[in-house]
Amino acid sequence: MSKLDAVAMQSLLELMATLRDPIRGCPWDLQQTPQSIAPFTVEEAYEVVDAIESGIDSKQCEELGDLLLQVVFYAQMASETQRFDFNQVVDGIRAKLIRRHPHVFAPAANAAAQAHGSAQHSDRLVAAQHHWERIKSEEKKRAARPRTRRCWRAFPSSCRP
Repeated sequence: MSKLDAVAMQSLLELMATLRDPIRGCPWDLQQTPQSIAPFTVEEAYEVVDAIESGIDSKQCEELGDLLLQVVFYAQMASETQRFDFNQVVDGIRAKLIRRHPHVFAPAANAAAQAHGSAQHSDRLVAAQHHWERIKSEEKKRAARPRTRRCWRAFPSSCRP
């Protein structure tokens, strides 16, 4: 991340903290809970998909910003009660991406990629997909979460399993 990216992200986090400030914050933002904004999160995710399908870059940029706002909003609310903060969200997804991409981040993988170059791209793609699915499956087995069924209630009935 460039210095400018870090400054922009910090600025957004500070803006959300101001909106949630008990003294000078926005009454609507202060009233919100993770449960009250959950429907907005689902709506924003659908709007991102719609923007991508439109092919309009400016619309995609706007909707991705709206979805990012949801993540920042949840993290701010959680930090107010010392459950977790935005940095923990970022650290968690970074760790997951590294864990699920041993073919990229493991020292042996980097040496092999340099030795073989891009000639083996299709083989590397198949191997990457296999690693991803295997690792994801192992993670799900370790963290059996029956609560995930509740997530499907937010989807239109035609999209539910």
